[in-house]
Amino acid sequence: MPAFERLAARHGLAIVEDACEALGAVHADGVAVGGRGHPAVFGFYANKQLTTGEGGMVTLADPALGERIDSERNQGRAPDMGWLDHDRLGFNYRLSDIACALGIAQLARLDGMLADRARVAGLYREALAGAEGLELPCADAGGNRRGWFVFVVQLPRGVDRDETVRALAAEGVQSKPYLPAIHLMSFYRERFGHREGEFPVCEDVAARSLALPFFAQMSEGQVARVAERLHAALDPRAAAVD
Repeated sequence: MPAFERLAARHGLAIVEDACEALGAVHADGVAVGGRGHPAVFGFYANKQLTTGEGGMVTLADPALGERIDSERNQGRAPDMGWLDHDRLGFNYRLSDIACALGIAQLARLDGMLADRARVAGLYREALAGAEGLELPCADAGGNRRGWFVFVVQLPRGVDRDETVRALAAEGVQSKPYLPAIHLMSFYRERFGHREGEFPVCEDVAARSLALPFFAQMSEGQVARVAERLHAALDPRAAAVD
């Protein structure tokens, strides 16, 4: 972010942070992601670190911008939220009171929830360390600390990712391609004519990415079982011995 901030200052640009999957992450200078004063958005969908079922949150330092967001997400009502006075075009983007209650209740134990996710990530690192050619998520470095959302590995080159997904499913282990190259999605292909080969690094990473089961309550045994099945899927000889 410091590099983006220097770039924005030099060119008079605004910054909006997409922190939807980064709750709990901390920059190397000790500032929490979303706490630098720029508008930052967090997502609270069901699979996020903290969930309200749907919806999210915006953090920011500008009171005037906060007032505008409050109005626009609440059908454009005036700053005093008068029911019959709408001074701008707005939207119905409000979280329900029940959803907010779910989120607030989790805030009290958020540190523990984040620590549990970090624990599971650590178990995966240990269990998958010996898989030849398998690339694990980069380790935290330089004072930066991630907020664990998913655990995505890069399969060795030459391994059929879709076949690996099917092999794991046959053993009762769910996995998912994560994520596709955006420019190859149907909309961008049809609207802008994008095709394979335009962004080879992105396409290579997308083709080899695999999200493994990952949630805060995973036990060491569950992680070990996923790792064992993935080892077997990557090495048919291991599967034959097993």
